[in-house]
Parts: sequence; structure tokens; C-alpha cells
Amino acid sequence: MGGLLEGKKGVIFGVANDYSLAWYIADMFHKHGAEMAFNHLPGDRMERRVRKLAEPIGAKIIAPCDVTSDEQVEEFLGTVRESYDKIDFLVHAVAFANRDALLNRFYQTGREDFKQAMDISCYSFISVCQKAFDMFKEGSSVLTLSYLGAAKFVPGYNVMGVCKAALESSVRYMSADLGDLKKVRVNAISAGPCRTLSSAGIGGFDKILDHYPTKSPLKRNIESDEVGKSALYLCSDLSSGVTGEIHYVDAGYSMVGW
Repeated sequence: MGGLLEGKKGVIFGVANDYSLAWYIADMFHKHGAEMAFNHLPGDRMERRVRKLAEPIGAKIIAPCDVTSDEQVEEFLGTVRESYDKIDFLVHAVAFANRDALLNRFYQTGREDFKQAMDISCYSFISVCQKAFDMFKEGSSVLTLSYLGAAKFVPGYNVMGVCKAALESSVRYMSADLGDLKKVRVNAISAGPCRTLSSAGIGGFDKILDHYPTKSPLKRNIESDEVGKSALYLCSDLSSGVTGEIHYVDAGYSMVGW
């Protein structure tokens, strides 16, 4: 019996290393038969990191793409088109904020730091969907990654919480457009805290990791591969009737009110 994504092809934006949630998603997709294209930030060091992971799973496309550049997004997806005329899924796992914007109080956020964080963490989602529009076919899925700080105040998350709130709103509007025009589904996973390159920049992250098991119904933090499992559901036919959703994978922490 084949995997849930047997014969499916797609694009993964945002793998940085083997701790990336994007990588856990990609690994899970590979185990279920998917073929994938990967971007990496321009530069030999970042290319080596991604190639080390993507080549062993048979990735045909590993190419540079800085998502702050529409031209680079277009060029990267043009490279994808040479191998995949159509895609079945697109995963957007890209976020960044200047370290000062995370360590300082939110009211101190500078204009340029705000614009940069919003551009990379939110607008890039719109950009990749826009540039991949003609590659989507009926039944394709788009997935992005969020966090509870989009909906609630989380100490140390600061400007990234505002960016994730905008991203979650973008998921709803994008699901309306792509559903109407292409019958494409668009969802987000709001993951509990995991040790990643991104989380290393959040002030007090260790305290967040320690706190979740004291309040979550499952009395633990999540494992990164649990995000991969939920991504598999949201990008497979198992979730054919699901779109515009923010799917929490956080051991139930988000629903606790005490």
C-alpha cells in the first residue's frame, strides 16, 4: 500500500537545518511518497545545510530563493516548473525578526524592524501563493506555520506575535480566494514550542518550554514530528473538506483558561 502522498509533488519553503519544523514536515511527506523541491537562502553555507538533508531523500530541486525578493521567488518557482508543471502542495515555513525586536519590549519596536519582520514572516506567504498560482491544481493544499502568540500575549514573542496574527488572517483571506478560483485549500498549524533555529531568538524560551507541561492537558511539550503528522493530514486527501483553519498542535495548551 502506498503512502498518503504517493505520486504527489510539492514545494517546501523554509528548511534551515534538521531541527526545522519544515524539515520534520518534509521528512514525513517523503515517508509517504511525496517528491519535493526545496529553497535555501543564497550562500554556500545555507545551500550545504539544505542539500545535506534534501539530497538523501531524492530532491530534484534545491535552489536559492530569498523570499523578500519577488524576482527570486519567481525565478525559483520557474525552476520548479521545469520539473513539476503542477504541484499538489506548498509549505511555507518562513519567519524572521531582528533579535532586538524580540529582546526589547514591544513598544520599542522600530519601523524598519517591523517592516522586515512583516515582509519575511507574512507577506512572503502571499508572495509564494501569488507566484505559484498557475501551478496549483484542484485539490492542492497550502500550509503555513503559526504560534499561539498570534492570538494571545506570549512574553518575549513581541513583534513576531503581530506578524503571526497577520499571517493567520492571511490564511483566511487566501483560503477564500484560492478556494473560489482554484479549489485549493489553505491552512495553518499553530505549533507548541519546539527547539528550532527560530525559537533560539525568543527571550525566555526555556521558561516557555518548562511552563507548557504544567498547564497543557497532556502534561508535556509536543514532539516536532507531531507537527509533521498534522501537516501530512492537512496536505493529504484526508482533510479534503478542511480549509481556512488554524490547527493547534500544542498538547492542548491553547484551550486552557486557568
